[in-house]
Amino acid sequence: MKKIIITIDGYSSCGKSTLAKQLARKLDYVYIDSGAMYRAITLYFLQNRVDWTSSPAVVEALHNIHLDFVCNSLTSLSDMYLNGENVEHLIREMLVAEKVSEVAAVKEVREFAVAQQVKMGARKGIVMDGRDIGTVVFPHAELKIFMTADITIRVERRFKELYEKNKNITLEEVKQNLELRDYIDANREISPLRKADDAIILDNSHLNLHDQLELVMQWVEDAIMAHSS
Repeated sequence: MKKIIITIDGYSSCGKSTLAKQLARKLDYVYIDSGAMYRAITLYFLQNRVDWTSSPAVVEALHNIHLDFVCNSLTSLSDMYLNGENVEHLIREMLVAEKVSEVAAVKEVREFAVAQQVKMGARKGIVMDGRDIGTVVFPHAELKIFMTADITIRVERRFKELYEKNKNITLEEVKQNLELRDYIDANREISPLRKADDAIILDNSHLNLHDQLELVMQWVEDAIMAHSS
């Protein structure tokens, strides 16, 4: 069966990575978490006190960053490695979440990440999620999905995820963080978050994971059929 590129863009805490991982398992595709790449860069900047408002500082720092995805034998998923170190858990911390949209808006950072993402997708058979995958990274992808959900539901989802790691986190903090990230993502000068003209909208506010996967798998089959002729 012909392999295609599947892009999943959308707002924070819509379940993009969850869907992408499900599809990758189901189709035996490679899952590439573009958000993890930006989070890893943000982690490096924070750890090394890099001023991301300074173009020369950013360019110098990027020369010292090597990103790689390594398969985790326990989860069968790819973990994010920064300069040879598994940082999968560190990049999910609130401190990184609070700064990643700012870092991801930096022109040099996006160019650095996008160049690597394009190389990763050269062989097709990949699922990649992010903010500009269907519009900038893979504008000719065979299937583009744009995910959204009600803000209240997104806040609840994100709160449950973070509360496991930090019992002091509040719903209001999570809501403010999501709203800020939405604003920055949608209004940044470089590659803003937007729906590609040919993307299919997936509002999963009231969809469970099983029904969501079934629906999207039908879209996948349709896309493969359409591009096999």
